[in-house]
Amino acid sequence: MTEDLMTIREMCEAFEVTPRTLRFYEAKELISPLREGQRRLFTNRDRARLKLILRGKRFGFSLEEIRQLLDLYSIEDQQQTQLREVYNAGVHHLSEMEQQRDELIETIADFKKHLEWGASVLAAAEKDEAAE
Repeated sequence: MTEDLMTIREMCEAFEVTPRTLRFYEAKELISPLREGQRRLFTNRDRARLKLILRGKRFGFSLEEIRQLLDLYSIEDQQQTQLREVYNAGVHHLSEMEQQRDELIETIADFKKHLEWGASVLAAAEKDEAAE
């Protein structure tokens, strides 16, 4: 069993996170390493949960959303409930991200037009100054 356990240092190296991050997720009860005195020992379950937490954060989910989805894992239906909820949340989140992207593309295009206008005004002013 001990070969399945990882120390906090090993977890930090494996997942490229800081000890502070791991302690934060532990405080938020997203992971629950075994305690051996002051040492934290992380199980396969902790590693799987951390992997899902980091993926969820990368996709823009809040920690509360991630917690709710992780908590569904304990339901005894071959994880169908969890998979369905993760899928539905993912579809919804992707839709929001695409909407944000579209709004950003529109804003960038508008911003570029304003900058082009500003450049033309500056160029005209510089031309006028040079002519004087």
